[in-house]
Amino acid sequence: MPLKDLPTDAQPREKLLARGPAALADAELLAILLRTGIVGKGVLQMAQELLDPPAVDATGQLGGGFGGIAGLLHTSAADLERIKGLGPAKRAELVAVLELARRALAQQLREREVFDSPETVRHYLQLHLAAKGHEVFAVLFLDSQNRLLAMEELFRGTLTQTSVYPREVVLRALHHQAAAVVLAHNHPSGSVQPSRADEALTQTLKTTLALVDVRVLDHFIVAPGQALSMAEKGLV
Repeated sequence: MPLKDLPTDAQPREKLLARGPAALADAELLAILLRTGIVGKGVLQMAQELLDPPAVDATGQLGGGFGGIAGLLHTSAADLERIKGLGPAKRAELVAVLELARRALAQQLREREVFDSPETVRHYLQLHLAAKGHEVFAVLFLDSQNRLLAMEELFRGTLTQTSVYPREVVLRALHHQAAAVVLAHNHPSGSVQPSRADEALTQTLKTTLALVDVRVLDHFIVAPGQALSMAEKGLV
């Protein structure tokens, strides 16, 4: 049913203005962003299809949606091209929302101590790393009050391993005049359980960075929908 045919108080935009965003379902919020559907597919239907679980068709091609809001926000403009009805303007708007979310979280981390809000750190890292199809090793460089100075993706690898060079991490920490760091990498496989190699790398970097008075506060392992803190597990 086209949005214009819905009762006024059931139309997403009017519902949001009258009752607030929390009153809307995910598909309704997304429909406000998309604004219009295509012939034979209303905007609410298109929004729901974007949120549906991914599926593989008979030819082996990936289809379906992106598995909810979190999955959608972890997509790229290229990923969105496979969705019929999402032209360049709509794709750009969706990607812009993701970038705004990243920047809002980064601003919070620059203005307050990182570990005043560990969930903000998790969300920030998930937005940056969770959707990548290859392993990426990143570092959050912090000042003496544990506020974010910068985040850099320093190394990238295959689905199974990443080569990390402690010397490069030390050089970047000195460049930013960091007092502490938070390490992070993603597991494209979906598991956030640390491997023995993850534990060994953490200890190597902790020892190396200590030589230049830089503390390793945590090491996060990120996957779609979750992020594990090795410090919370006693592994840092």
